[in-house]
Amino acid sequence: MHNTIFAFKEGTPKYKQIYDQFKLFIERGDIPANDPLPSIRQLADSLQVSRNTTLNAYEQLVAEGYIRGEGRKGYFVNELEPLLLQNTSLPPNKKKSASDSQIIIDFRPGAVDQPHFPLQIWRRIANQVLTLQESFRYGNPFGEECLREQIAAYLLQSRGLKADPSAIIIGSSTQQMLIYLGQILKEEFPSIIVENPGYDGAKEAFQFHRFMLETLPVYETGTDFSTLEQMVSRLIYVTPSHQSPIGVSMSIQERHMLIHWANNIQGYIIEDDYDSEFRYTQQPFPALASIDSTRVIYLGNFSKSFLPGIRLSYMVLPQPLLNQYKKQFLHFESTTSLLSQLTMAKFMEEGEWNRHIKRMRLVYKRKMQCIVSELRKKFQQTISIIGEQSGLYILAKIHLNRSEEWLIERAALHGVKVYPTSIYFIKNHFDEPTIKLGFSNLTCEEIQLGVELLKKAWSQ
Repeated sequence: MHNTIFAFKEGTPKYKQIYDQFKLFIERGDIPANDPLPSIRQLADSLQVSRNTTLNAYEQLVAEGYIRGEGRKGYFVNELEPLLLQNTSLPPNKKKSASDSQIIIDFRPGAVDQPHFPLQIWRRIANQVLTLQESFRYGNPFGEECLREQIAAYLLQSRGLKADPSAIIIGSSTQQMLIYLGQILKEEFPSIIVENPGYDGAKEAFQFHRFMLETLPVYETGTDFSTLEQMVSRLIYVTPSHQSPIGVSMSIQERHMLIHWANNIQGYIIEDDYDSEFRYTQQPFPALASIDSTRVIYLGNFSKSFLPGIRLSYMVLPQPLLNQYKKQFLHFESTTSLLSQLTMAKFMEEGEWNRHIKRMRLVYKRKMQCIVSELRKKFQQTISIIGEQSGLYILAKIHLNRSEEWLIERAALHGVKVYPTSIYFIKNHFDEPTIKLGFSNLTCEEIQLGVELLKKAWSQ
């Protein structure tokens, strides 16, 4: 059955069509359990596609449990649950909406690359963790010591930040940590300075505690600190390594100026270092907290660099705040999975984390180059690209005298999902409509197709 010749359709990536066809064969029972599949090379030759295309299809099938790789023997079909074999269609109330099914390419900014995820290594370590006695208890409310030690070692090596493991708090997400942090800050600090535009999730967390918000303008050239001295707040939230969403990095002079400001007024800087690993033009900048950790609350997470669904974040607190935090939340359970913490600690201890980051930096650099070159080739002077030095998305400023809403709707009509930037502003907006395009979970082939479809959508 798997010798069937594929008739490829336009508009859908080839690897996805191969994956869909094999998935159908397996679910229908056309290829029985334990049957071998053609090798990657054989399949690529017979379908006249690249080996990367067939490899991506097989890796997706492996990830979802349809097939397994057995070393040099090749790939084999797994046994499926009888229920799955009997009913492969979605129940009526689970059918995809028409708008969902029309989307061919999704430039979603928050996703990560699936084919390069270290699935087998993570699964092996997770299975080992489940045999440990400590996996069968409630965890430390502030995070497991083994993970805090690994994070401290990583921060020193990668961000120049010397953190005591006991000063590290582990939680489920940046937003959740900001809500908990807000609880201990709001009495002494009723207002906070935020970047404009800036991360909307942080803004929501601060508004949850009814902080008064003061705004600091950010432009493509950097942050405007000229009004900082006139502001009443003694608390500031910044994204200095890769500003969200513009992508600029804070210079060393600006970092020192900000530390000096915080010391002068006895305030605090909340440094969200959410995307610091992926800088493509030079080494990642040292963290703001590495200059003066007594005035900086440092936030990091594993969502962008590893897996959003792992729900694993952390913060490093200066001593006075650490004492307040531990007193306030001593009797609260940990908000993140004990098993994820223990698995990540082992993953880091074995050196797999550093290997993963190095590998993904190269993968994402190639994707960044791909999306930038495709956009410039197709749109030329009608587009300006912002933030191509780092991160997992770019901003595209569109010079077509059209609204943000029109651009998003036209893209959707042509099967492409793109994202707004207006949501990041408290007041003001970009001088021209600017679209956010994530590329981390797309292949170069999909990026090319997506840009081609955007050109069609926005040319009319």
